[in-house]
Amino acid sequence: MTSSTTSRPTDIREFGHELWTFLTGKGATIEYVLDDMTVEVPQTTGPESPRATWKMSGTIRIRTSDNDDAGSLGRQA
Repeated sequence: MTSSTTSRPTDIREFGHELWTFLTGKGATIEYVLDDMTVEVPQTTGPESPRATWKMSGTIRIRTSDNDDAGSLGRQA
């Protein structure tokens, strides 16, 4: 995502920021809709780790917007 091949994001936050910058520069819209989602959260690392199961009934919507971007969700045409 960065302009230099030697300079790359080093963690998920930097990667997310780089991706967001790239997509909004392209006029992209990001929207997630999750229905009746189940998440398993491991207690420790490894495939045999005990997990807590979280269940969310209904719909979760995540929308992004950028008022500087003409194609954003939050801006009127």
